[in-house]
Amino acid sequence: MTTLVTGATGNTGRHVVAELVRGGERVRALTRNPAAAEATFPAEVDLVAGTHTAPETLDAALGGVDRLHITVTAGLAAVGPELVRRAVDAGVRRITVLWGGYVGPVEQAVADSGAAWTRLEAQEFMSNTLTWADSIRAEGVVREPYDHPSALVHEADIGAVAATALLDDGHAGNAYNLTGPESLTTSERVALLSRALGRDIDFVRITHEQAVDRLMSTGVSRADAEYVVGWYAEPPAEATTVADTVERVTGRPARTFAQWVAEHADRF
Repeated sequence: MTTLVTGATGNTGRHVVAELVRGGERVRALTRNPAAAEATFPAEVDLVAGTHTAPETLDAALGGVDRLHITVTAGLAAVGPELVRRAVDAGVRRITVLWGGYVGPVEQAVADSGAAWTRLEAQEFMSNTLTWADSIRAEGVVREPYDHPSALVHEADIGAVAATALLDDGHAGNAYNLTGPESLTTSERVALLSRALGRDIDFVRITHEQAVDRLMSTGVSRADAEYVVGWYAEPPAEATTVADTVERVTGRPARTFAQWVAEHADRF
């Protein structure tokens, strides 16, 4: 069996690859720059050039592939259904899809594909904390508009659930809500970071509009910025309530935020 992982060098894709390799699966990793990715993966991973947002170029990459992992990213909505169709036509019979926050065209195409599918409904990634890294290093400050609770999930746990669903039977047709083992407010996360790094970090509240403007300054549209900041203003219950999905699916406890911080302390 061979699995193609799209977005293989991304926050979650690299963990999917690692877990599949650990499970003895043949892995084909899709990346825009295979040469740059060589140091990231074991030698047995087959690196192929391409992007899932150009499915018309992926016939060779899909050849001989039985399983597929899709990460829904910006720009995929319009072409994702074609990617799914080409994958099924090429012989893919099992698909995991890491959703983009809601059931959109790609997620629906996967559900309608005829392949055995599993949707990974991760709420907030622990890696989102890295957006604080610059201001923490430069000023010892985190600026956010809301002190919201969030049951953030470790990216490695997303990879572990994806690999399990791809390799093992019994997961077809399931939409898995993925969270970490605790729900933490922004101020609680800042306090954990402060203790782990051994220095004071201040949490400074900014306005909703300042948060929107900050996102827009990175090239995000106003509509998308309002959606993101609005999510933090009123996070859904699924994002604030701890689910046991990671442990139930993988047999291992979900990783804590403190573990994530220890792994990434050098970034702050």
